[in-house]
Amino acid sequence: MSKNTFTRRAALIAGAGVVASLATPHIAVAATGGEPVRRNLSGWRKQDWRDHFDTLGVGAIIADTASRALHYWNSDASDYRVYPTSVPMSEELTKRGYTEVVRKRVGPDWTPTQDMLKRNPELKYMPPGPGNPLGTHAMYLSWPAYLIHGTHDTRKIGRPSSSGCIGLYNEKIEELFAITPVGTQVLIL
Repeated sequence: MSKNTFTRRAALIAGAGVVASLATPHIAVAATGGEPVRRNLSGWRKQDWRDHFDTLGVGAIIADTASRALHYWNSDASDYRVYPTSVPMSEELTKRGYTEVVRKRVGPDWTPTQDMLKRNPELKYMPPGPGNPLGTHAMYLSWPAYLIHGTHDTRKIGRPSSSGCIGLYNEKIEELFAITPVGTQVLIL
């Protein structure tokens, strides 16, 4: 009987050691190239709005594509929030610079751009609903076809997965949407 007990304990201890070593970030390696996997949470960088804007105006958003985080400040900096995001799939799809929120929409519909159709001709218009890639809420930027929006596909958050937009979990875009006025300045880094 003690032999079976020892065997189970030994297996549990050995298994725990394997799991712990696999979960250690510096040991994890990407499937291609042998590069270390960068963990989103540990990669977040604190941003200070004063490094990028002269004033807060009605509010400010910094979408940091490197750390995959969106930073929000209200007009007097009494409300600061950070959200995990999805970011563009490639450098070619990433537009950086200053813009602003020009309109907002609950239940957005989606039409693929010409560039999206070149990459995937099977894409079609989608009305609001569960299959819509813009999720439940969208904030349109002054740049055509660039948005901050939700997503129904939660696997995209924390990854390079968009065609240029900044994506948030639906419950987080709903929260951000409620506190962000039209005219909020936006910087995509």
